[in-house]
Amino acid sequence: MFSRKSTNIDEKYVEEKVAKIDEGDVEMAAKNQQEISDKILNANALKKYTELGKVMFGMLQDYRKGIYKDVPWFTIAAIAFALLYVLNPLDMMPDFIPGVGYVDDFAVLTFSLRFMETDLHKYLDWKLEEGEEA
Repeated sequence: MFSRKSTNIDEKYVEEKVAKIDEGDVEMAAKNQQEISDKILNANALKKYTELGKVMFGMLQDYRKGIYKDVPWFTIAAIAFALLYVLNPLDMMPDFIPGVGYVDDFAVLTFSLRFMETDLHKYLDWKLEEGEEA
């Protein structure tokens, strides 16, 4: 899914990559929840996404369980892509490069959020109606 060729991370890049996500990628993102969560929490540049990551994983898990289906596939794919991109240590800017290693992760999360923001709000509203904590 990820290539090392030089590409600008922009909305078009994210949209093209999200379109290639399949059920196996969604499964992989879900199975790596702890590792992805730890990476977000431990990377200063990504800490602002800690709570958002929890909501994204919640939606992904509820979708996979069949509990929450009122979400377009593109949103599920955008969540899986964003989370898997963060997990990948050798993406466009390898994470071990001090100072800039997480810039591309931050960009992918930011652009992906544009595609899923409305659906995340709907999901949180649904959780509140169900009386559950997101």
